[in-house]
Amino acid sequence: MAYVLRFVQRFRPADERAFMALERQFAALERRKRRFPRGRRTRPYAGREPGNTLVWESEFPTLAEAQGALARLAGDPDHERLLERQLPFFLDAWTEIHEVLDF
Repeated sequence: MAYVLRFVQRFRPADERAFMALERQFAALERRKRRFPRGRRTRPYAGREPGNTLVWESEFPTLAEAQGALARLAGDPDHERLLERQLPFFLDAWTEIHEVLDF
């Protein structure tokens, strides 16, 4: 059974440029570190969440692998430094894990 790990981050609209510049650095970090999960970033165009929301998501074959990815990110000093710089721009943020239903 597969699982999708998602980070949902709502940022202050006035800080969009700085927030996205840091997000580009997160993407570069993912490419540089082989063991990092590779995510897809999306932004709501229409829907419940406002446009000042960024969603990062990645699919994993098992729950253990999704949890391992969270642990790798949390334990990485480069990731933590970037996150500390991005946190002041957050209005809200949460982490989700979704089970992929295969009917």
